Amino acid sequence: MKALYCQQNSSGEEIIFVFQERDNLPVARDNDVKIQVKACALSWTDIKLLSEMKMKKEFLPVGREIAGVVLEVGSKVSFFQPDDEVVGILPLDSEESGLCEVAVIHEHYLVHKPEKVPWVEAAGTIRDGLRAYTALHYLSHVSPGKTVLVMDGASPFGTIAIQLAQHRGAKVISTAYSLEDEQYLERLRPPVGMRQPLIARVIDVSNGKTDVAESCLEETGGLGVDIVLDAGVRLYSKEDESTLKQQLLPHKHDIITLLSAGGHWVTTEKNLQLDPPDSHCLFLKGATVSFLNDEVWNLSNVQQGKYLYIL
Repeated sequence: MKALYCQQNSSGEEIIFVFQERDNLPVARDNDVKIQVKACALSWTDIKLLSEMKMKKEFLPVGREIAGVVLEVGSKVSFFQPDDEVVGILPLDSEESGLCEVAVIHEHYLVHKPEKVPWVEAAGTIRDGLRAYTALHYLSHVSPGKTVLVMDGASPFGTIAIQLAQHRGAKVISTAYSLEDEQYLERLRPPVGMRQPLIARVIDVSNGKTDVAESCLEETGGLGVDIVLDAGVRLYSKEDESTLKQQLLPHKHDIITLLSAGGHWVTTEKNLQLDPPDSHCLFLKGATVSFLNDEVWNLSNVQQGKYLYIL
């Protein structure tokens, strides 16, 4: 049986992918589940994070979001039995590659797959669903009547975040980085019986001339946005950014400006730097900044119950 792994070259500049032959895996531990993999999502392998967490190995498994059928279970497995359809995310320190025919995983990283959800959709959405749910429910506590700004709403993460926020009764504003993204977001219409659209306003930032802060303050009557989910932040001036996409990102000052009193800013920018004036402005608003790192759930067994609830 072959499985896909990646390896970083000695200079650290290039990643190569290799197939490795693996023996037919037994169910080694009491709480392990052997799965016949039906679908696997090709997610980004964060080599820098693995190195920082002292988890870096010579060969890193590729593909961690999997969906499949249970073949065997360990003697102490209580949640699953053979022929169950399951979906889950392999842990950060897993030796298993999801891109293989059979994988062995601890039962606490799996949940039952809903019967009507296809294999590909199950594996393809579970990671972004986890991130969106974590951002909205655990980091910003979304509730009915809140206003949520979802940056890059046409992305997989943004699309799920919009639906989750609207499901909780929030008013959603989103940004679009291209004409195609704007058209996609505009097509999101409410299901039958739902009174309000999924998105109250789509802000087109593709031309680089639209002021996101001004648009959000206009939409909220000057009160500001309660929750911001960013898709990256421009830390410097536009001239100092290397790519067009980075130039279109909102500046950190814009996000702080558009936050409401008591607002929550959930950021994916791991290198965010806040100067004293930024911190003072956040203090005056009583606002918070949270960092979205979906791997945090697996870093402590204390969080296992919440993690399984989200999945």
